[in-house]
Amino acid sequence: MILNASDFGLEESSGEAPFLLPDQSDHSPPYEIPPLSVWGVALCVSGTLIAAENAIVVTTILATPSLRAPVFLLLASLGLADLLAGVALILHFLFLFCVEPSDWSELLTSGLLVTSLTASLCSLMGVALDRYLSLSHALTYGSSQSRRHAAILLLLVWLGAGIIGAGPAMGWHCLSEPATCSVARPLTRTYLSLLCGGFLVVVIVTLQLYVGICRVARRHAHAIATQRHFLPANQSYTNKHSSGRGFSRLILVLSVFVGCWMPFSLWGLLGDASSPPLYTYATLVPAAGSSLLNPLLYSLRNKDIRKVLLQACCPHRYTNNTHVHNPVDV
Repeated sequence: MILNASDFGLEESSGEAPFLLPDQSDHSPPYEIPPLSVWGVALCVSGTLIAAENAIVVTTILATPSLRAPVFLLLASLGLADLLAGVALILHFLFLFCVEPSDWSELLTSGLLVTSLTASLCSLMGVALDRYLSLSHALTYGSSQSRRHAAILLLLVWLGAGIIGAGPAMGWHCLSEPATCSVARPLTRTYLSLLCGGFLVVVIVTLQLYVGICRVARRHAHAIATQRHFLPANQSYTNKHSSGRGFSRLILVLSVFVGCWMPFSLWGLLGDASSPPLYTYATLVPAAGSSLLNPLLYSLRNKDIRKVLLQACCPHRYTNNTHVHNPVDV
């Protein structure tokens, strides 16, 4: 957001101009940094927490050679995207409250946010796809060929996110034509409508993948139930308990996913430049807040990543045992 001089009472008054020294006659009044607000502090703190939390996840995965299964590549991509979102929030705070804002600073922060949020949402869809494939093709999924396919998919995701995020810097913005602005300046209404439409498509595809996960899990539960007379009573109870816990986690993941992304996607399609900025903040905060919740819901809940972190914090209590990495729990 560009702050005009009139917002700080720096407009020239009518009448005779005050006396100016010769070397000051061509200089405009100095820019005044706006006072720090609660919103600014919350912006900086949340961006710092998001960046630090996801930096731990990305560093843990990249520094551990045994974490190279497709699921960990997807979680690393998700962590990197959310890390960039935190950096974008910090930069927005610095440009808003520490240095004089300009057109290029707005284009930089908006492009970085669009890139990170697009990559984050597509990575979430990739995690859902990984969960579906790990259940429906449990015997073959996780091979070296699957890792290559996941790497190619992530390369395409980041290439597409970079191209989409470069739109404002390449001229697709409303700085020269304020009437074409959307609810999120400097993005044009057409650009944001296409972006939010794409977000809704990704949300719908991700929900369909989770519906497929439920169907596959139900088939597996039915297959176990038909053979329950071959299983001990305590093992049958354990399977039922694990299934119920898995579906509870699934409901939590879906609730957070839809609650974070659906409001801004709908508001970007329905709102315009004349809409109150408070509504934009109210819908954009949950979308950015998903970057703070994603490590807790996806990465830190994985037992292999937790084990690596515990080994780093308490090396004398844990030994390096090699084992087969399982997909992310449903």
